[in-house]
Amino acid sequence: MQRVLLLGTSGCHLCELAEQIVNDCLITNKARLIELIDIAEQEQWQAQFALLIPVLYHPESQKQLDWPFDAEQVNIFFNELSPS
Repeated sequence: MQRVLLLGTSGCHLCELAEQIVNDCLITNKARLIELIDIAEQEQWQAQFALLIPVLYHPESQKQLDWPFDAEQVNIFFNELSPS
């Protein structure tokens, strides 16, 4: 199962919207494990992604999908990841 991070922060309405879009896409992309990361709690993520959140990030390949994105773009992102 591939691990994908959804980077955001609490109180971010765009992050909540992104989470809903990603969750909807998981119905057809079940081989994904989405981990929600609050970048406010991790300096490395904050420095790199603060102006981009929400961001869908695959740590193994370092591929990322920056906001704004829709369900079609999320599905393409998932499909482009190498199989686990």
